[in-house]
Amino acid sequence: MHTLVMTGATRGIGRFAAAALLHDDPQLRLVVLARESTSAEAMRELRAHDRVTVVNTELASIDSVESAGRTVSALLDAGELPPLRGFVGNAGVQFTDALHTTPDGLETTFAVNVLANHLLLRALESRLVSPARIVLTNSGTHFGDLRHTYGLTPAPRWADPSVLARPGAFPSPATVAAGYTAYATSRLAAVYLVHEWSRRLPDGVDIVAHSPGLVPATGHGRHAKPFARFLNDRVVPLLTVTPAIDNAATAGRRLAATVTGRTPAPSGSYVDRSRVTPSSNESYDVERERALWDYLEAVRLHEVNL
Repeated sequence: MHTLVMTGATRGIGRFAAAALLHDDPQLRLVVLARESTSAEAMRELRAHDRVTVVNTELASIDSVESAGRTVSALLDAGELPPLRGFVGNAGVQFTDALHTTPDGLETTFAVNVLANHLLLRALESRLVSPARIVLTNSGTHFGDLRHTYGLTPAPRWADPSVLARPGAFPSPATVAAGYTAYATSRLAAVYLVHEWSRRLPDGVDIVAHSPGLVPATGHGRHAKPFARFLNDRVVPLLTVTPAIDNAATAGRRLAATVTGRTPAPSGSYVDRSRVTPSSNESYDVERERALWDYLEAVRLHEVNL
């Protein structure tokens, strides 16, 4: 038996990935970090499974994320969970402005898509048993080009992490463009995080970024304006007949394949749907990677006034 910790397992591709992982591996214990207030149907589904443990977690709250890390660590240390072999940071948020603020005063996109993953990995890293794999779900939006975004998302705009972590980091922060820029930038930051973690993890513990490509009707754009939601939920799904776009079930199975290693990927790499490819040219920047790490560590150690 072995344990996998996962965020973002209650909707969209994460829900299908979790189901595939449990179905394919009878030795798996899945720990799901999710809000108790999430989809009632998804929660019933998860709690009905005897190999699933749900830990109530609000990823936008530092206290809640740290509490979840301590809870899982205690269960592992007590032998109530089998050895930890992996972590999947699949949760992600996108808003129609760059002003959403967490209880800690941080911009919510950055807090959930970047900081929460780092805090959870720091809490769990000493419990990971080789061979282990960490997967952080990412997005082609970090490229910022037409080929990867279909013109739906602006390019990322990098700044000092202390700026990106605060509401209003982008021009006209109350606009949809700013919210989507925050999202693309958070995905760029997450690639930086994968690169930096890959240099620090011990042999036998790998970390990779996984991009599912464009997957419509997953609930990811639930904060969008009505017309944008209509396009995403009703029009774009018709395009899944093309090879460039997957439905949520297919994307979930692809994510599961990256998690289990059926899609081979060296540590620090970027998986686009089902194959390793280079991430964006901008995503290879050691100075930015270390600056991001230093800022996230300062937040974790309470060296930043929030």
